[in-house]
Amino acid sequence: MLAVVLAAVLSYLSYAFRAAHGGAARHQGRALVETAAKAAILPGALGVVVGAFNGLWCGVAAGVLGYLLRLGVVAEYRTGARSAVTGHRTGRPAVAFGPRVVDTVGIVALSLSLVVLPVLPVLSVVAALDGRSWTSVLMCDVDTGAGPQRARLVELDRQAAGVVGWDVPAHEVVSGTNCSVDPDDVLRDPWWRR
Repeated sequence: MLAVVLAAVLSYLSYAFRAAHGGAARHQGRALVETAAKAAILPGALGVVVGAFNGLWCGVAAGVLGYLLRLGVVAEYRTGARSAVTGHRTGRPAVAFGPRVVDTVGIVALSLSLVVLPVLPVLSVVAALDGRSWTSVLMCDVDTGAGPQRARLVELDRQAAGVVGWDVPAHEVVSGTNCSVDPDDVLRDPWWRR
């Protein structure tokens, strides 16, 4: 989620900055289709990068969200909400559908930039340190040489006969068979209780 929001905000801010510093004036005489096509280049590239690291749907979400935010900047200048020469707001009231969409896109971009983007890293750190497993916790039969016994494993990999997992009490990697899901995914106390 952090990568998607970061890519979308980066795409929006870079385009808005360039438009405010002369980019909108240069594109003023061009066709809307050409401007919209050029606006898709960076969000598409960022979508590919995010998709390579986080999966197809994250990449698609990053590219589409970044492109829609960029189209909001294009619409701001096309509807006259911003001056192509100075980049400042013109002060026209948003009564028609187009300016209202532009204002909505601006609010979405601002909330992503100022609210969601700073909160996501904090939530990620809390999720990393709260003592819960990020993958399945299983109860399996484990044989470490002393005969089979039930053990609580954090699943690392699936194999034909069972799973390879981290034996929580023994602190070692083991192979387990006859596994069942353990509904409790808590592995240790959260760091703030230590």
